[in-house]
Amino acid sequence: MTEDDLHPLDARIIELLSADARMTNAALADALGVAASTAHARLRGLTDRGLISGFHAAVDQSRLGRGLQAIVGVTLRPGQRHESIRAFAHEIRRHPDVIQLFFLGGADDFLVHIAVDDSSAVRRFVVDHLSARHSVASTRTSIIFEYHRNALAADFD
Repeated sequence: MTEDDLHPLDARIIELLSADARMTNAALADALGVAASTAHARLRGLTDRGLISGFHAAVDQSRLGRGLQAIVGVTLRPGQRHESIRAFAHEIRRHPDVIQLFFLGGADDFLVHIAVDDSSAVRRFVVDHLSARHSVASTRTSIIFEYHRNALAADFD
């Protein structure tokens, strides 16, 4: 399904909830210019069809003492790649410093988005949890100065 296949009300619901997932059904209906029951039915349809898969909170990491974010590109060693990929993803995604994990095609196998308290914590994460793994061939770390999100994508299956 493409965006062109969406009913205009459904497209607007996705736009509004992407900006404010806590919007009440009454506010949603008002913004759409429709009855509350119509807004509710359309939202339920979007959820039932899997177009909206959840509602999420945006957490201010700096207020949690994790004011430094970084993206670490990870390349795995050749050989036994299927097992290495699965094991790496399974273990790294559970680490408390990891905000997002991306499995890629290209120069890097993974991008690991972390939030930590300072540059020493970035170094510890890379050295202790990435470079120390036998399956990891190399890493490249980039510090994030600013972050802007236009939308939140659902996990791939």
